Amino acid sequence: MSKTAKWLIGIFGFLAVFAFIVIAGIVSLLADGSETQDLEQGTGGTIAVVELNEAITSSQSIVRQFKRYRENVGVRAIVFRIESPGGGVSASQEIYEEVKKTRKYGKPVVVSMGSVAASGGYYVALGADRIVANPGSITGSIGVISQFMHVNGLLDKIGVSSTTIKSGALKDAGSPFRPMTAEDRKYFQEMIDDVHDQFITAVADERKMPKERVKRIADGRVFTGRKALALGLVDTLGTYQDAVRIAADLAGLGTAPRIITERKKERLSDMIFGELRGDMTALRDRLLDQPIVQYRYVQP
Repeated sequence: MSKTAKWLIGIFGFLAVFAFIVIAGIVSLLADGSETQDLEQGTGGTIAVVELNEAITSSQSIVRQFKRYRENVGVRAIVFRIESPGGGVSASQEIYEEVKKTRKYGKPVVVSMGSVAASGGYYVALGADRIVANPGSITGSIGVISQFMHVNGLLDKIGVSSTTIKSGALKDAGSPFRPMTAEDRKYFQEMIDDVHDQFITAVADERKMPKERVKRIADGRVFTGRKALALGLVDTLGTYQDAVRIAADLAGLGTAPRIITERKKERLSDMIFGELRGDMTALRDRLLDQPIVQYRYVQP
């Protein structure tokens, strides 16, 4: 076989493999991105597990799952497994409202706290019928945080400047291109105080605690699950399996319920580019897409 023929075969082979990857990627993108999986094949009724395993930047996936399971007559109860330091204020509030709506609908919701269910991760738990924490779970952090990066000093050193034309003094409040003024700080503090009060009110209402009592522990500090139980922030100490048992009891199910959950299908594009895309998304979120105010536990 001539050298030219070998080159042509090689090029053809490369193009065929490339075309296969492109077609497979398109098919995977068009396919449904999630599927229901059995975690335990039980003989009793069905309990659905909704998992929150990340910082709260969007409410869409969790809200969709709660709505789906609430309207599914075959699902008798929901276990909400939380492993999250919190996140965006609005997203946390939307999830909380959906959990509460499901509880008021008459479908039991039991929260199972993992290692961390703090700040917004605690806020979203408030709508459930029961909150179960491990003794060493990190929870609480009833507070609000807003962080700003300033690069004007660095830009001055490298000879780069920016010009902002605005309609009012506060239009560019929090801009990284200028120092924060006293007026800016007062503006953001008032916003944070308002959002903080909303958090405190939700805790007081859902945990049946006087608002003044909540305020005394709502300074952003975290608590272990055992301390949270003593303070009335959770209902009982236990594991994920304990939460499943409690959900089964509330729904009047047997001792061996079927447990289902939603799992994201792994697409070909995820296998090839998933880790790189995840790293880039995390970097973008950290630098550009963070909400101005957050119900978030900032780990040391």
